[in-house]
Amino acid sequence: MRNGKQLYRNPDNARIAGVCSGIAEYFGLETWLVRILVVTGFFLLAGPFIFVAYIAAWFILDKKPAGLKDNTPSPVFSKGKGWTNPNAGQVKSAKVEVKTKVWQAGEPPKQAFHDIRNRFEKAEVRLRKMETYVTSREYQLNKEISRL
Repeated sequence: MRNGKQLYRNPDNARIAGVCSGIAEYFGLETWLVRILVVTGFFLLAGPFIFVAYIAAWFILDKKPAGLKDNTPSPVFSKGKGWTNPNAGQVKSAKVEVKTKVWQAGEPPKQAFHDIRNRFEKAEVRLRKMETYVTSREYQLNKEISRL
């Protein structure tokens, strides 16, 4: 195992059996790159070996469980790798993975910036609504009634 991960076939993002998708997820690469490497290896290097290895991986690797998520706690910002919800327990929003190289899995930095900015804007709107309620007369009235 690598970094606490396990290698699975990923049938959600599969073309044939999900082997390339699982390998790409395990190593943190783009799926299209792994597929191109497998096809190139099949045609240029060792066709029968690649074919047998792919079929063997199809039968040996388990399907990725449906509810499996990365449960390892991570800091809010981790070396350009993304942003997670700092609340302990369940993570409501998915981690934004920022790719630093073309072949890495994740979002381009510009798209990740827009996603994070949208999250903060939504949080700001919720905060403004709460602040408006707390400073209103209705809140004060409810507070006084609760004391009685």
